[in-house]
Amino acid sequence: GRLNADNARFLLLAVLIVLYMLCGAAVFSAIELPTEREAKERWEARLENFTRRHNLSRAELRHFLREYEEASVAGIRVDDIRPRWDFTGAFYFVGTVVSTIGFGMTTPATVGGKIFLIFYGLIGCAGTILFFNLFLERLITVIAYVMKSCHERQLRRKGVLPHNGRRGSGTSEVDSLAGWKPSVYYVMLILCVASLIISCCASAMYTPIEGWSYFDSLYFCFVAFSTIGFGDLVSSQNIKYESQGLYRFGNFVFILMGVCCIYSLFNVISIVIKQSINWILKKLDCRCCHRCQRKLFHSRRNVVMPGNVRSRRNISIETDVVNESDTDGRRLSGEMISMKDFLASNKVSLAIMQKQLSETANGYPRQMSSNSKQNGFSGGVGALAIMNNRLAETSVDR
Repeated sequence: GRLNADNARFLLLAVLIVLYMLCGAAVFSAIELPTEREAKERWEARLENFTRRHNLSRAELRHFLREYEEASVAGIRVDDIRPRWDFTGAFYFVGTVVSTIGFGMTTPATVGGKIFLIFYGLIGCAGTILFFNLFLERLITVIAYVMKSCHERQLRRKGVLPHNGRRGSGTSEVDSLAGWKPSVYYVMLILCVASLIISCCASAMYTPIEGWSYFDSLYFCFVAFSTIGFGDLVSSQNIKYESQGLYRFGNFVFILMGVCCIYSLFNVISIVIKQSINWILKKLDCRCCHRCQRKLFHSRRNVVMPGNVRSRRNISIETDVVNESDTDGRRLSGEMISMKDFLASNKVSLAIMQKQLSETANGYPRQMSSNSKQNGFSGGVGALAIMNNRLAETSVDR
């Protein structure tokens, strides 16, 4: 049953992603295609006027432009820019490699550089992703600690907690405070605000120094911080800046903080998407159960109906648990089951109960409280699992 639920969740997510991509492609095509056609028409007109004015053939001019494109790939520009492969330029390049931004304005041209990049990027990207995961773990810890401190203050103002910090064991609010966990939506809101503040501050720095508009600076911040890295706008590429050392240090700090915050935000949003998919599957499953139940009820009018009809499966948004047995389909029809079917339907539950009793007797493992399952931070892979475990283990008592 658990495998079937995971497969259903995977297929639904794949369908939603494909639909999302199709909608995005339609929107971008409708917005950008007319501008592309106009730019191509203007370029063809300029090319025609240039060849006519200088008495050149189109073939010769196109050959010259192809050579310039090759020079542009190697780092040659019409305007003066800093050398791409001096130490500072190379350091900026490896920063875009290990952070997986990959602007594309600098790429290795030699065979040795390309081979070295493969091994260098393999280790560097893995190490940087590990750093982002550990940063996410500590960020969630800090957010949870601050939110719980605010929650304690609210309880003290209401008189539930004494001002000396001691908690009475008889108060239900105090008992629930020990297992209190921050909501995923609050965490997402805090990360959104932090990412927005960093982007606005970085844009205020890029606008006067790089000569971009404020909107282009915000656009660059999102593309860079999200590691999309188109490369149409790249910071710190001119030869000289005012307070050049300070600017490059600020650029490094903003990109590092922005990537960490956006990376964390993406993981939290993925939890919300997972909850939404579970909710959709639960609604679809309930409708299918009601339809099947009505069909079976009309097809078996002469059978003995029990007092309570159990549903085929029970999907929870918080825990993603799917309970299912081989004989649930027969129980939906209203037939009385035999002792063999009863034991078969409950063998999984008996095995789990036996395992839990054995673990409890031996003193391990530590069970997660019910409140930790209700905040939506259960399950996950990679960075998602680190954040889920951190949120589940966080409590008011530090």
